Amino acid sequence: MDPQLFRTRASLRDDLEQLGIRPGDTVMVHAAMSRVGRLLNGPDALIGALLDAVGDEGTILAYTDWDARYDDLLDAAGRVPAEWRAHIPPFDPAASRAARENGVLPEFLRTTPGARRSGSPGASVAALGARADWIIADHPLDYGYGEGSPLAKLVAVRGKVAMVGAPLDTMTLLHHAEHMAATPGKRVIRYEVPLAMELGTQWRMIEEFDTANPVVPGLADDYFATIVEAFLASGQGVRGQVGAAPSVVVEAAAITDFAIRWLEATPPQRAGM
Repeated sequence: MDPQLFRTRASLRDDLEQLGIRPGDTVMVHAAMSRVGRLLNGPDALIGALLDAVGDEGTILAYTDWDARYDDLLDAAGRVPAEWRAHIPPFDPAASRAARENGVLPEFLRTTPGARRSGSPGASVAALGARADWIIADHPLDYGYGEGSPLAKLVAVRGKVAMVGAPLDTMTLLHHAEHMAATPGKRVIRYEVPLAMELGTQWRMIEEFDTANPVVPGLADDYFATIVEAFLASGQGVRGQVGAAPSVVVEAAAITDFAIRWLEATPPQRAGM
């Protein structure tokens, strides 16, 4: 068997460095692991490569959400019927699985020794490294993609987003741009969440801008990809490969500002960009 068929932690680190990941960086990663190629040690190889690239002073993070899967039980007011409440496990940042729709990497990162996970269920993030405690601390339950969120902190420290083979419309940071944009008519949702507390399960109604659909009517379902492509076409960001995966690295603050301006344009202008 040709050993060149395998990607290693070291080769992935080299690829990440070619894309501009540097010591001390705070990097949010989205990955389609099946596109990276054959790996020695699987997704842990990519996690290790990211840690090697950012070094002891750096931090890596991934969007976890949580694998709740009770949306179909919610009534029109966002509440869970009484007869079902005892059957839904509460959200526990230390134990609840990451949402499967986000791929395998977030759960691998969440369960890596030393990783921490923020406490806002649907907006939760796992972080590992020098800034992990600060990144995940005090994550608001309401509007968990806005001020005080891990996404806001990623922007504040001028971090980066790495899309390793992941579809560009899955860039979670752009939900922060949706929150920050002064755009009328944003969709707001309210839904009940069970939280694991010291004294047992506590049910709480959470309010946020809708992240399951475009935040305002009239935008395509995959409009995040349109924003990222326009950002790259403007000469910002870097394209390359991590393993076999076509990949993109962007500056978090720059793409957030770009997305806010894009969202604040009129709907016809947005649709035509």
